[in-house]
Amino acid sequence: MPKITPNLWFDTKGKEAAEFYCSVFPNSRIKNVTYYNEAGPRPAGTVLTVEFELDGQEYVAINGGPEFTFSEAISLMINCADQDEIDYYWSKLSEGGEEGPCGWLKDKYGLSWQVAPGGMAEMLNDPDQERATRAMKTMLGMKKIDIAALQAAADAAYGGSAG
Repeated sequence: MPKITPNLWFDTKGKEAAEFYCSVFPNSRIKNVTYYNEAGPRPAGTVLTVEFELDGQEYVAINGGPEFTFSEAISLMINCADQDEIDYYWSKLSEGGEEGPCGWLKDKYGLSWQVAPGGMAEMLNDPDQERATRAMKTMLGMKKIDIAALQAAADAAYGGSAG
């Protein structure tokens, strides 16, 4: 099966963004940078693409121009092991960006991220519909996900709420 590599379109800040992402995620690195040449369409010597790796997942950033921008129609999800990881990634990626609802944020480059605990789907799909509903209602009122508040809401007596 061929390898799938997400390609992220930037106007001019692809290298800056790749360096930022590599500083946030462990075991990450810039693998290769290519530059526009005399054929254009941008000035020769400006960055065209940046191949980078975030903890084993390969990406390409392309400086393709202002024609296309990111939207929430696509996001990168980080399945965090615990609240400390959620807090870390939320803090780093939302700095200079925009916090959204339910664990979503846009970073300073406009790329959308979901910062969520691993296992959240199980809580929201709990066979006990009352528990699932309480957890969902609590999550819908959050920006950054608070695992303890979600768990407290799920465990609350029916009709109770937490968070």
